[in-house]
Amino acid sequence: MNKHWYKKKKITVMGLGLHGGGLEVCRYLSRLGAQVTATDLRSADELAPSLEKLRDYPIRYVLGEHRMEDFTGADVVFKNPAVSSDSPYLKGARRIETDLSLFLQFTGNPIIAVTGSKGKSTTVTALHHILKGSYPGCRLGGNITVSPLTFIDELTGSEPVILELSSWQLADLRGRDLLKPEISLITNIMHDHQNRYASLEDYVRDKEEIFLHQTEDQTALFPLNERGLSWAGRTRARASFFSLDGEGDDPRLQFYLKDNRGIARTGSGERDILPDELTVPGRHFRGNMLLAGAAALLYGVSPETVQSRLASFGGVPHRMENLGSYRGIAFVNDTAATIPDALMAALESYEKPPLLICGGTDKELDMSPLERMEGKCAGVFLLAGSASDRMIPYLERSHCPWKGPYYTLKEAFRGALAAAKEGDRIILSPGATSFGMFLNEFDRGRQFVELVRSLA
Repeated sequence: MNKHWYKKKKITVMGLGLHGGGLEVCRYLSRLGAQVTATDLRSADELAPSLEKLRDYPIRYVLGEHRMEDFTGADVVFKNPAVSSDSPYLKGARRIETDLSLFLQFTGNPIIAVTGSKGKSTTVTALHHILKGSYPGCRLGGNITVSPLTFIDELTGSEPVILELSSWQLADLRGRDLLKPEISLITNIMHDHQNRYASLEDYVRDKEEIFLHQTEDQTALFPLNERGLSWAGRTRARASFFSLDGEGDDPRLQFYLKDNRGIARTGSGERDILPDELTVPGRHFRGNMLLAGAAALLYGVSPETVQSRLASFGGVPHRMENLGSYRGIAFVNDTAATIPDALMAALESYEKPPLLICGGTDKELDMSPLERMEGKCAGVFLLAGSASDRMIPYLERSHCPWKGPYYTLKEAFRGALAAAKEGDRIILSPGATSFGMFLNEFDRGRQFVELVRSLA
């Protein structure tokens, strides 16, 4: 099916959203001459940023509700990944697509696809930084809030495209035989989105779509553990293995962390591919840089280039983002830490325990990583929410002093600031979702950034 097929076709976009996917489908298909209806349960006020960007396009809007006739009468329904596939409205659709499936149908560019529970946004952004040095036209899109439809018309067909993919995006591709990346990478598997999945294995099954349709001349990069070995037996791609646990003795390992080193085994022996110093502290960040470097090496970039490019990589907004200091107090925005594992990774990045703003809405996650919290934070300032209620027993068992719950981020920020002294660090690392108090996790991060800026 080519692009011209969409001219004058009736298209319904379910979930206009604020992250760009639905917006870009509307914009792209309108340019192709389709008759586009955008429908979202949110109001026009809530969707104002997206509506403003679409004001010059002839789009029909149905907001604050969905109408079944917009689904049964459409030639194609485009769904937002956050919309569950068992929605009754989708059952009436003749055909269902996403911005990602549309992109994969229309592009012939080499794809590097990355998924995982945590670390994937930092990994793909670092990988993009590396590859831009050798491939200036390299593009990055997907779950990182950049729809690949924003740059599809600028591609020549040869430059690599890096896609960060969530489990929901991968679920929407199941059975389509569309995703065949030159390199696939699964960074890790942790308990996440268990409010959406019946079990961890259901969640993993969606992640596996990233490698299932690869061919023998492509590469899949897996952790060297029981799950990774199982995946290697189920993909036709060449399997390559990594470890972030400080063990490099297994001869099957091609990439591993050991002490402060990031090592790649190449045809000429072992090579260091990480610089001695990185711009963001912590072993967690160092592991992400190793994975970015590994994918770049597998794509053909030299170890020297990987090392020099990573030395200049400054990190990612909302992920261990250093915001500077005020009166000797440092501030870090880690709003993308939406699970307890990520919260603990942030705390364990610092020798001196920081003051922590955390909490929010629960999504039925495993809170047991918080058992390691004793001695890791100087004080906790809890945002109100169902996840915060579940965190409190862990804080008390870990002898972690805490205050709250606070019903606005501003109140929690003021509480942390009042407790901070020169030389302290205040970090927003919620370990929970943003539902209820914020539009999304990025809105939460932006509010934190604005609170820090207001001090000046």
